[in-house]
Amino acid sequence: MTPAPISRRRALTLGGLGAVALVGGTTGWIATANTGTGTFQPGASGAELLQPPVLDSRDDRLSVELTAAAGVRLAGRHTSALGFNGGSPGPTLRVHPGDELAVRLTNRLQQPTNLHTHGLRVSPQGNSDNPFVRIDPGASFDYLYRIPADHPPGTHWYHPHHHGMVADQLYGGLVGALIVDRGPDVPASTDRILLITDITLDDAGAVVPASATDRTMGREGRLLLVNGQHQPTLTAAPGSTERWRIVNACTSRVLALRLEGRQIDQVAQDGSFLNRPTRRDTLVMAPGNRADILVQPTDTGRFALVAGPYDRGSMMGGSSGSSGSSGTTMLATLVVSGASRPAVALPAVLPSEAPTVAPVTRTRQTDFRMGMGGGMGGGGMTVSIDGRTFDPARDDQTVAFGSTEEWTVTNTSPLAHPFHMHVWPFTVLAASDGRATTGTPQDVVLIPPRGWVRLRIPFTTLPGRSVYHCHILDHEDAGMMATVVVA
Repeated sequence: MTPAPISRRRALTLGGLGAVALVGGTTGWIATANTGTGTFQPGASGAELLQPPVLDSRDDRLSVELTAAAGVRLAGRHTSALGFNGGSPGPTLRVHPGDELAVRLTNRLQQPTNLHTHGLRVSPQGNSDNPFVRIDPGASFDYLYRIPADHPPGTHWYHPHHHGMVADQLYGGLVGALIVDRGPDVPASTDRILLITDITLDDAGAVVPASATDRTMGREGRLLLVNGQHQPTLTAAPGSTERWRIVNACTSRVLALRLEGRQIDQVAQDGSFLNRPTRRDTLVMAPGNRADILVQPTDTGRFALVAGPYDRGSMMGGSSGSSGSSGTTMLATLVVSGASRPAVALPAVLPSEAPTVAPVTRTRQTDFRMGMGGGMGGGGMTVSIDGRTFDPARDDQTVAFGSTEEWTVTNTSPLAHPFHMHVWPFTVLAASDGRATTGTPQDVVLIPPRGWVRLRIPFTTLPGRSVYHCHILDHEDAGMMATVVVA
């Protein structure tokens, strides 16, 4: 099926962003925010966790309309934060391998936007997962994503990706889950989305703009939410098996998750099954990461899901000064009650992808950098990749289609940076901090301060032109992004 024609009324700029506002500008919706110092008080805490509405494909196709606009309910109160179709998160899009996903995105913001299907292995060209699309205020655009028939099942998400405005729009609430489903694959009596966001709101429910320091460090909101709710409750029976599809949709925050009093079994990362369930006390997720876990409560009681402290580093040589980094924050409570049921056994092995066996045809190095300059919204800090800030018209890496490459990504700065590549997932071979590797594909990996990661990337499925970048989105907006051409 060919894409629907793009009318002049919905004319956009494809393949060239031109001049865009830098982060820290007071353009669009953020300029109208009340920047008073009042503290936002959640209107409701502890309510039962709600699932976003699910839009499921039928007859090999899912056609949806998404509208990005201000005015959503968060933490039990009406706010002027952003959402899709009046909600944050937006609807969960559920597709199957071989489907077509048609999305008409209408922009009711006061600044340009677009859409990135984070994790989908689909074409980055034309009206598919093209980061160079620009949708102006009041305009609409018709996306068409063709899901390959051999696309692995997994948990992904969608969010804006118009360069220079990504952090503000995602932080404002423009996020939603996207699931590729091919039927039952792990034993679970309940399957839940837990989409975690953070935001700072004033007492009137307006988004508080990030300061220059926040943009340098990567902003962390004072309010942590799960599916837009404040400290919700999940109820389960003893012996049940819960599948939690967790999405770290925070702009900069690394989540160090614990279910107090219990261990958790991770079965997937970034939409790819692990080889076998892996038991963890703490699950560390960089911004953009997804993790599927199985929770099997055996005893009645209340168990807190918390985000513990994680030190991302500091430009001043100490620990991170970002809000929320230094303490433990309650996210949700698992309440186990009722009659017990026989617990099912976890699978000994999982339907993971076969590892890439093609020989490496080329090695590359790329370098994430921060330094003193005049960028980052006047904060005196510049960010770059290989010493250059992002230019959408420049080709930074050219890769032969069909090749498998080994990349060493270094980080010369004293802050951790999450590396994310669109379209082409990678496996982590090694890292400077000696972490254990899984051997399974992922699309976000945290590079330690003044450290490195070594990746194997098969460019064997799709040609096209896309980007890789830091998933601290304030850094990406300021220029820590580069292009990659696979041809």
